[in-house]
Amino acid sequence: MSASFPKPRIAVSLAFITNGIATGTFISRIPDYKHFLHVSTFAFGFSLFCASIGVLLGLGPGGRLSARFGSSRVIIPTSFFLAFTVFLISITRNYLEFTIALFIFGAATSSQDVSMNAHALTLEHKYDKKYMSVFHGIWSTGTLISSLLGGLASQLHLKVCFHALIAAFICALITVIIKDWLLPPESDIHSKEKVKRKRKPKIFWILGLLAICGQIGEGATGDWGSILARETYHVAPFISTLPYILFSCTMVLGRISGDRLRHIFPDRKLVIFGSGIAGLGMIGAMLFGNIASEIIGWFIAGAGLSILIPIFFVQTGEIARRDYAEIMAPSEGVAMVSGVAYAGFMAGPPIIGFFASVISLRWALLIPGLLALFLSYGSSKVLK
Repeated sequence: MSASFPKPRIAVSLAFITNGIATGTFISRIPDYKHFLHVSTFAFGFSLFCASIGVLLGLGPGGRLSARFGSSRVIIPTSFFLAFTVFLISITRNYLEFTIALFIFGAATSSQDVSMNAHALTLEHKYDKKYMSVFHGIWSTGTLISSLLGGLASQLHLKVCFHALIAAFICALITVIIKDWLLPPESDIHSKEKVKRKRKPKIFWILGLLAICGQIGEGATGDWGSILARETYHVAPFISTLPYILFSCTMVLGRISGDRLRHIFPDRKLVIFGSGIAGLGMIGAMLFGNIASEIIGWFIAGAGLSILIPIFFVQTGEIARRDYAEIMAPSEGVAMVSGVAYAGFMAGPPIIGFFASVISLRWALLIPGLLALFLSYGSSKVLK
């Protein structure tokens, strides 16, 4: 492998792809799951809420295990488990089984996510290069491709279980390939003797609460965008996936460009501007209220939200390593911030579902746009 693309960098890139494939595969078939279950918007939102609980419960162990044994020892088993849960959801036979499977899926997603982000931070530190935004761009590439294929599968009436089996097999195969390419576990082990247990610094809570405002938008666009298009605007199955596909496209482009942009502009300005245009895009989409405005709004939102989470994760890891090395490992800092942020990603959709049952889905989707504007304002006061 070349110096620019060492095996560990390729391995982490592929780990991000597996997470993206798993996420995109599920999101692209959400309308089919809802149709199969014959449940209300509120009931389906509760299932998504159970996935949120799984996410929160999976983050802590993922961070602690990565700190104790090294993130490379956590990435591989959690990646296999994630592949399994993608298929598990597709073979559920009723609402209860579906809800339990989503809970397990959420835990698998977050535990794999925090370990691969911790490994990405270690990789940046080892090679003294900026990789994080590109890694998240690769994740978005995985969601984009799998969402596109999922939309085609839905249009062609391909069985969900067969579609999920193919995605699970691909994720498992990738995991087999990368298992010996990661950095050694010793690269980021933080023993209990080195890390004293103290109250977690407030800065990590603040970063997490800011990040949650952007993550609610990212989660809502994926989980509810296609349902809005199909059930409110009455478009064909494939057309209903176009807003999220376009959202994923600009997420990919924004994240691939993110590390270059961070060399030119301060993180603070990127967060303020990005969250501002994302909020305006989502609000505009709902005010105009048609499939064209949704596609355009989601396109703009993807560009604005694209680099926010990579920036928050990098800042978290650096702050933990630089200022709080005796309190927590970088992987635990990332787990803490991502725990709050991913609560928004996973809990946002059921919250939207609750409001949708009261004021309609279209008007409920104004909430993530307003939160993105709040993120823009809050970042101007907090970030330096």
